[in-house]
Amino acid sequence: MELVHLECLRMKTRWLLRVFIDRPEGGVSVDDCALISNQLGDLLDVHDLPPGPYTLEVSSPGLDRPLSRDKDFLRFRGSRVHLRLEEKIEGSRHFRGELLDYLEEAGRKVLVIEAAGRTVRIPREAVLKANLEYEL
Repeated sequence: MELVHLECLRMKTRWLLRVFIDRPEGGVSVDDCALISNQLGDLLDVHDLPPGPYTLEVSSPGLDRPLSRDKDFLRFRGSRVHLRLEEKIEGSRHFRGELLDYLEEAGRKVLVIEAAGRTVRIPREAVLKANLEYEL
């Protein structure tokens, strides 16, 4: 199993820790999630992390899988994605379309997507959030 994505959110009275795990072949089961939850919960408790009460959620990435690592963008080339950007590019902060490529240009990583009939190049550092988009 591998860690796909981690979210740590401070709520009013407690921390919320979301851990997304997967297996390159075959995905993860409910039993896998329970196993990791128990092991990770024990580790967090022993090291008193986070400080204070917390809720731990362990799950598979799901159909709208977050994309956060280079290997995620490479693996899901050809898939539909939804991107939320830090600043507007070509007049928009949100892009939905097909991830055509993920490459390096002039020393920086760039996502190439086909959105609304046009090809857009988006610097990786401009992406706040990226998810696969579920296709029916």
